[in-house]
Amino acid sequence: MSDSKLEELEIRLLLEAVFEKYGYDFRDYAMASVRRRILSFMEIHKIEKISELIPLVLHNKKTFNLFIKRLSITVTEMFRDPFVYKFIRENVIDILRTYPFIKVWHAGCASGEEVYSLAILLKEEGLLERTQIYATDFNNIALNKAKEGIFDIKNIKKYSVNYRDAGGKDSLSSYYHSKYDSVMMNNELKKNITFANHNLITDTVFGEMHLIFCRNVMIYFNKELQGKVFDLFDKSLIPRGFLCLGSKESLKFSTIEEKYNTLGLKERVYQKLS
Repeated sequence: MSDSKLEELEIRLLLEAVFEKYGYDFRDYAMASVRRRILSFMEIHKIEKISELIPLVLHNKKTFNLFIKRLSITVTEMFRDPFVYKFIRENVIDILRTYPFIKVWHAGCASGEEVYSLAILLKEEGLLERTQIYATDFNNIALNKAKEGIFDIKNIKKYSVNYRDAGGKDSLSSYYHSKYDSVMMNNELKKNITFANHNLITDTVFGEMHLIFCRNVMIYFNKELQGKVFDLFDKSLIPRGFLCLGSKESLKFSTIEEKYNTLGLKERVYQKLS
C-alpha cells in the first residue's frame, strides 16, 4: 500500500472513530479539505502520525475539542458579499413582508457575524419584530461566541464598508457598543435569535421556514452529503420559500434543482416553486 493510500486509510479510521464516540460526522466531507485541516492540526500540536492522533482524540477531551475546532473552521464576516444582502433587501424582503410571522433558519452560523447582519437587515426593513431567526451550528465553541455577539473591533471598519455596500440605511455603529478592543451587538438584535446546536448531517428537519441561509458550508461536503443536506433544506422550506447558498455552492445538478427557481444566479438565491 502506498503512503498516500495508507494516510487516507488512517484519516478514514480517525473520522470513523470520532463519529462512533462523539457523533460528529466528517466522513463525507471532501477528503482534500479534511486532510489539509488534520495535517495543520498535527503540525501545530507536533504530532507526527495520524495513527498517534487517534487515541489522543478518543481519550483526551481537551485534544478532541481543539481538533473539532480545527475541523470546523469557517471564514466569516459581517455582511460578507454585500451584494447578496442587497439582493435580498431588494428582491426577497417585499415577499417576506406579506407573511404575518416569518421564520428564518441560518444553518452553519459559525461565530454569528452573518446572523447579526441578517437581523440588522430585517430590523431596517421593519420585519425583525415578527421574525424568529434560528441560528444553528454543530460547533459549540463557535455557537457560544455567536450567542455572546462579541467581535474584534479591528474588523469593524471592513464590516462598516460591507454594511454600506449592502444598502444599509443607518450607521453600523447604531447596532453595537464598543468596549476596549471589542464590540458587542445590541440586545435588541439578539432577542429574536435562537441559537441552537444542530448537525446538518445527523439531525432532523427544521420545518416551515420562509428563508434558509446556509453559505459556504457545503463546499466541504462531497456530492452525496450535499444531496442529503439539500433534501433537508427542501423539506424545511415552505412552498415559495427562499434558499440562499454561498458563492461557490449551487443547486445546479442537485436532486432538488427542478423544484426551485433561480432568483439571483450570482447571489445564489433560489425560490421553491411549490
